[in-house]
Amino acid sequence: MARISLDRLRMNRPQVNRETIDATTEADIRRHTREDGGDPDATPTGYVPARAPADIRKKLGVTQQRFADALGVPVTTYRNWEQGRKVPDPAARSLLTIFDREPEAAMRALGIDRDSLGIATAETD
Repeated sequence: MARISLDRLRMNRPQVNRETIDATTEADIRRHTREDGGDPDATPTGYVPARAPADIRKKLGVTQQRFADALGVPVTTYRNWEQGRKVPDPAARSLLTIFDREPEAAMRALGIDRDSLGIATAETD
């Protein structure tokens, strides 16, 4: 990571024309999208919303503490995710997605057995 002093950072402020940004309308944005070869009315593709951490944990039937331990995060961090105070970083979101879609694979990869996680049944769906 490059390090830069605060004074240097302040001297190199980007040149942004706020008036232009504020004057940009939705029609301008739609026009720019079309000019760039896009369809402003197209349904976004390639995006799959992530399931909430609480839903994944409840699906597995485990406590916040045990799930936080399995994910390798402090329980306070996990609780902040569940309560919406913080958003999991990209790596944590990936791990949550794996636990959601393939919990057995996640546990296998992390060296966690069902008993230590507190999952009693064979089915997690």
